[in-house]
Amino acid sequence: MQYFLTAFASDGGTLLNEMFAFENDEEAVEYGRKRLKEENCDMLTHRMTRSGKLILFHR
Repeated sequence: MQYFLTAFASDGGTLLNEMFAFENDEEAVEYGRKRLKEENCDMLTHRMTRSGKLILFHR
């Protein structure tokens, strides 16, 4: 399944915008959290979606 991970700056700009594929939501969320931490975006507003469904969100 395809997932989209996006992190936003406080001014609304995009800091991270990636697409990746995993077999299930749990693996995708684990990877997404790792990528957010690597890019120092884990405490910023971010979201992960799959087919329009919100999988992970932080504000």
